[in-house]
Amino acid sequence: MSLILIPPFVQQINSKIAREAGVNLSVLRLDVMHPWVNGNKWYKLKYNLLEAKEKNFTKLLTFGGAYSNHIYATAAASNLFGFHCIGVIRGEEKLPLNPTLSFAVQQGMQLVYLDRQTYRQRNTAALHDSLRQRFGEVFIIPEGGNNLNGVRGCTEIISEAIAFNYVCVACGTATTLAGIALSLHQGQKAIGFPVLKNGSFLAQEIEILLTNYLASDLPTPYSSPTSWELICDYHFGGYAKVNQELLMFSQQFREAYGVPLDYVYTAKMFYGVMDLLQQGFFEKGKSLLLLHTGGLQGNVGMEQRLQ
Repeated sequence: MSLILIPPFVQQINSKIAREAGVNLSVLRLDVMHPWVNGNKWYKLKYNLLEAKEKNFTKLLTFGGAYSNHIYATAAASNLFGFHCIGVIRGEEKLPLNPTLSFAVQQGMQLVYLDRQTYRQRNTAALHDSLRQRFGEVFIIPEGGNNLNGVRGCTEIISEAIAFNYVCVACGTATTLAGIALSLHQGQKAIGFPVLKNGSFLAQEIEILLTNYLASDLPTPYSSPTSWELICDYHFGGYAKVNQELLMFSQQFREAYGVPLDYVYTAKMFYGVMDLLQQGFFEKGKSLLLLHTGGLQGNVGMEQRLQ
């Protein structure tokens, strides 16, 4: 199984705000890796796809919302690697399809819709059994790649050659943060910015992922995770909630530094970091690495919704 990927690179952000705070600010550009399967999405899919191949599955099934980066990337990866793929979408079908779901269908994904109440059972054995009865033997990838395979892939995002005091990442399922925490050495710290309202519940999810991963026989760079924390103040009203302030920030950031941000994840995290720099949250002389986790495809649909 192969995919031609552009290696991510670290881009220095020469920001007046960072200079005044006495902090070195950089971005790890995971968004440049591939046109469709990029960012943390590839890392979370990688070992799920490998396991499906090794076990001779021909069909994948996964879950996501109507603007899901995970649905978009899984559809593309399934097509590239020769899987039939079923996307279970939260909510009712709305025609015409938005750009995310249109792309998924173009890549060969079969869309199935579940009402929101049923969709909440997406991680239960009962719903999985029902879906297998309907679609046959399918390899199920959780929403957002939120399993130990996903965590394993995310341990590979930060190489030992990348040395920073803090690594900041936007959080939806917190799979990426768990992988980052397992790959940093002691003395470094991972900071997650939940993009959901009341995102503090993710702390328990992270602890479960870390405990289960360390109890497994999967490889890990270190025997214990580094310190981590969640900062829950920059969700802008909840998941996929966007206002004009965030849109303006994203536009200005792109114009100033040539870094496009997606509105659902990275824009909120970048906004939060810049705000915290102005508050003196980070000690002078420290270095920050911000993960650009891709997801730019969703901007088109978000902009259409906001018009």
